[in-house]
Amino acid sequence: MQRKNNSRRAFLRNTAGALAAFTIVPRHVLGRGFIAPSDQLTKAIVGVGNMGQGHIAYAGTRVGAICDVDKNHLASTLAKLDKGTKTFSDYRELIQLPEIDIVHIATPPHWHGIIAADALRAGKDVWCEKPMTATIGEGKRVIEAVQQHGRIFRLNTWFRFEDIFYGMGTTVKPIKKLVESGLLGWPLKVTIGKHTGFDWKFYWVGKTNLEEMPVPPELDYNMWLGPAPYKPYNPHRVHQTFRGYWDYDGGGLGDMGQHYLDPVQYFLGKDDTSPVSVEIDAPQQHPDAVGIWRRIEYTYADGCKIILDGEGSETNAAYIEGPKGKLYPGFRSDIPDLQKKLDSFPDPEPQVTDFIDAVKNRKKFALNESNGHRSCTLVNLGKAALRLGRSLQYDPVKQEFVQDDEANAQLFKPMREPWII
Repeated sequence: MQRKNNSRRAFLRNTAGALAAFTIVPRHVLGRGFIAPSDQLTKAIVGVGNMGQGHIAYAGTRVGAICDVDKNHLASTLAKLDKGTKTFSDYRELIQLPEIDIVHIATPPHWHGIIAADALRAGKDVWCEKPMTATIGEGKRVIEAVQQHGRIFRLNTWFRFEDIFYGMGTTVKPIKKLVESGLLGWPLKVTIGKHTGFDWKFYWVGKTNLEEMPVPPELDYNMWLGPAPYKPYNPHRVHQTFRGYWDYDGGGLGDMGQHYLDPVQYFLGKDDTSPVSVEIDAPQQHPDAVGIWRRIEYTYADGCKIILDGEGSETNAAYIEGPKGKLYPGFRSDIPDLQKKLDSFPDPEPQVTDFIDAVKNRKKFALNESNGHRSCTLVNLGKAALRLGRSLQYDPVKQEFVQDDEANAQLFKPMREPWII
């Protein structure tokens, strides 16, 4: 009997040792993309200026590499990190590191699509700043790269699943529940402007009289421009003020558009479609410098509308208006006993809101390449209409403008060699 117990103990001891050995096998031995649930993820940050600083610390990850075209950005960020952190000036070298699991993209938007697609093709999961891409066509390429390489993608705006949504005084969840209940009726009109709690940040406009200035020695300006057309250097083009130029972003619409519009797309149930028209009321835009606009109106095939009120003229507008009722900022409504009525309706479907969990367990994140592309399409439709100075008709299935060659030329921006997506 004693001999049998000894044998059993030896078996269990040997088995435990084998299991322990298995759990520490490096992930590259087990195949690209293998991440044990207990592992800490290693991330790289591309663009460590202002926005990139927000990606340095969050639970479950450590920074393994950083990349920036400004040597001062690299030096100041490296001082906050482990001495072993690798630094790069060219993201194409960074994404080849086998130890990197996640690539964070915090560059100006004209780089988002190219870097995201390249990182996905290199087998990395991606967390990207908003707006997702500079054009509609680039968004489609990012979707293709996610699907072809089985990666996880997250867009960095979060209001569809957490945080108080600007002037509404609530998270988006009860707004979604209200819309799904049908208590407001259908179709709905959503108005986004200062009277409903939103600021379009029209200080993000460009200058039309920029003088050429010497490029500072710490900046690789040619790499900063990347796929964008060459323009003589001026500090107003780069870093904090780049949003004011069409080559790199789209002013307040580019900066805030996905923050404001993605939750609307979500609660209207439009994650798999786009408007059929976009109408504008705006001054003629400069070909280089972004200007202001008065109104942008999107219309869906079912009659739902989204109004972007740039000049604050919609002084009495509800945030959401339907044929049966209205919802105002602060979650106020003209529907009597609204909360009591809502309590009888089911909550919206749950979402995957932990990006680290999504990466480790290969789950599609709440705001991903597909629905992120559709909400970014709203931004890019508005940009296209503003730049052309006219209203546009759009086919949400084909994802192209209707019989409009000039507008369809906006689906992809020409890129300087050697850049392609």
